Amino acid sequence: MNKLLNKIKHIFFDLDHTLWDFETNSIQTFKQVLKMYNIGIDLSKFMEVYSPINHNYWKLYRDNKVSKSELRYGRLKDTFDRLDYDISDELIDVLAEEYINYLPFNNALFDGTHEILTYLKPKYKIHIITNGFEEVQHKKMSNANLLEYFDKIITSEEVGVKKPNRKIFEYALNKANALLEESMMIGDNFEADILGARNAGMQTIFCKFNGETSDDETISVTRLSEIRQYL
Repeated sequence: MNKLLNKIKHIFFDLDHTLWDFETNSIQTFKQVLKMYNIGIDLSKFMEVYSPINHNYWKLYRDNKVSKSELRYGRLKDTFDRLDYDISDELIDVLAEEYINYLPFNNALFDGTHEILTYLKPKYKIHIITNGFEEVQHKKMSNANLLEYFDKIITSEEVGVKKPNRKIFEYALNKANALLEESMMIGDNFEADILGARNAGMQTIFCKFNGETSDDETISVTRLSEIRQYL
């Protein structure tokens, strides 16, 4: 094991796409919401168009190029426009709100989430750093029975900046009373989680779940169970 990893006492996890299976839960939520409002679009076609649009909006949101409300509205508006589906702005706003309301009640996790957290909890202090919306992240974790594992939960809205801004990592270290050299970030987004944490001076493990590119400096895993090799 890397000598630096022997010093780790605090582990900071990302939530969405790392532990909480965002895509699966998002699909299930849209299945409910589109049916509820009689939106006559095939779910698979909707998700095929929506997913890359949503991904791009989250990047814009991280870069402070769109607001939270612009993200919520824009990702749906652009999807319906691309699908050439006639829908009012008022209904888009309703769907955006209902999606956020129902999303935390779908709680699929990545394989091995509870097992790896159960393994790590006696050995480390475990925390969350998330760019997700304040009002839903705690609900997601509660409904998925994740809260018991974590000491501190840090959201970007609480801090006022988003990953990869180093200030959110510095804030998290301070809130957790954690020393930089004893802290590690684990997440799925190379730019936000890995480069952001590395820029703040933290050790990292990249959850390379979808074949994303990384670099030679990065410890990568393709499933959560592989974290055991390093911690």
